[in-house]
Amino acid sequence: MSTAPIVVVHPDKQSVADGGAARLVTTLIDLQAAGRAPHVSLTGGSLGSAIIASILEVPAHRAVDWSTVSVWWGDERYLPAGDADRNDTQNDAAGLDRLGLDPAKVHRVPGPDASSSAEDSADQYSATVRGSGGGEFDVMILGVGPDGHVASLFPGHPAQLTTDAIAVAVHDSPKPPPDRVSLTFECLGRSDRVWFLVAGADKAEAVRNGVDGAGPELSSAAQVRGIRETIWLVDRDSATELPA
Repeated sequence: MSTAPIVVVHPDKQSVADGGAARLVTTLIDLQAAGRAPHVSLTGGSLGSAIIASILEVPAHRAVDWSTVSVWWGDERYLPAGDADRNDTQNDAAGLDRLGLDPAKVHRVPGPDASSSAEDSADQYSATVRGSGGGEFDVMILGVGPDGHVASLFPGHPAQLTTDAIAVAVHDSPKPPPDRVSLTFECLGRSDRVWFLVAGADKAEAVRNGVDGAGPELSSAAQVRGIRETIWLVDRDSATELPA
């Protein structure tokens, strides 16, 4: 089962990050109160880092026992650890390493310094996800590109067609770098909560297609919905093509 999308429109990009951060902190507190050790998948891009910085500004973030939170990424650029273009490096710089996470629960996608190929990296990452319980995420945070891609699954790209797999190697990405590793649609959809964070007028069409449920040739975002909730946290500029 999957859920119909709910759209929450914020005034601007910073408000999207702040609203997402507050929502995440509240969700984590509730999950831990219910005895859950949460699994959260993060995203790259400017909003992916902005939400990390905003979490540190939410006073209630101190009520979260971050040592029990497992952190993942929906995709990663196939670059060496610490490379400035990696999603995890950018999230670290935004303050991820200041939350008090257990390093053993921060699951980074292996780069070429720790794997023989993007395929080997995808296999290693899949094994780690499988070992954690099969990849059932409490919160899946995703950015959306102007072309409608999520993670590193680009509309019309062969990697979209991968089934019966947790992660896939992506080559010839329309955006540099060309080699990446991404969770598959199947794995992304095994999330209780899927939250899309989007800002900017250049993404208005992508938001419309994603919310409307366009086909995979137009929108990767439309193919991913949460089991409990699917929420689009957008700013006014990116919501201009949605119904009033």
